[in-house]
Amino acid sequence: MASFPAFVNENDIAKARSIGDLLTPAAPFDQKSGRETWTVAFAPDGSYFAWSQGHRIVKLVPWSQCLSSFLLVGNSVNNVANRRLSRQNSDGQQKNVPREHTIDCGDIVWGLAFGSSVPEKQSRCVNIEWHRFKFGQDQLLLATGLNNGRIKIWDVYTGKLLLNLMDHTEIVRDLTFAPDGSLILVSASRDKTLRVWDLKDDGNMMKVLRGHPSWVYSSSFSPDSSILCSVGANKASI
Repeated sequence: MASFPAFVNENDIAKARSIGDLLTPAAPFDQKSGRETWTVAFAPDGSYFAWSQGHRIVKLVPWSQCLSSFLLVGNSVNNVANRRLSRQNSDGQQKNVPREHTIDCGDIVWGLAFGSSVPEKQSRCVNIEWHRFKFGQDQLLLATGLNNGRIKIWDVYTGKLLLNLMDHTEIVRDLTFAPDGSLILVSASRDKTLRVWDLKDDGNMMKVLRGHPSWVYSSSFSPDSSILCSVGANKASI
């Protein structure tokens, strides 16, 4: 039996309806495999929406732009969305208006996850002067899990590749960020492991979690980031 938080009206769930379709464009690839759209994700603040378009392409779209295309956005909702989309970079200057990005990940995309940083959270690495990346107070990242076992980390606002994590030996099926803003990332793979990465420490892999006898399909943090649950092909959760 499913249960919902007190603020959720279960009667409204039954009335939910589709508000529109996002259609995958014709891909410029010859091979038939890899056309499937495997995953979608919302940014934590609702500013961006990401979806794998098949093959190796991910589309990053400002969510207000999607809503506008569905002709369902009122002025009040649109104003809220625009305020959310106003971002500051690390030197305090306002970024440009959020833009749509098409990202070529280099291989079939299985998993997507957004991560948002919290400036008060310090990295676990003492030698912070050696860090290649200094995350700002409003950093927003997208992690992509690929068919070749790699995880690529992208800057959402620029569409640029920041990190390439390469320790998995099979498909990265699922990705999840700790909800506390620490930029701790957990990846679930068909190599029967989960791996924990600290993106504030330049993507250092903190630990490998073993225990699944077969493929690991998905994982999820508890709201306080203290517990991680995972499920795999053996029909068991850990």
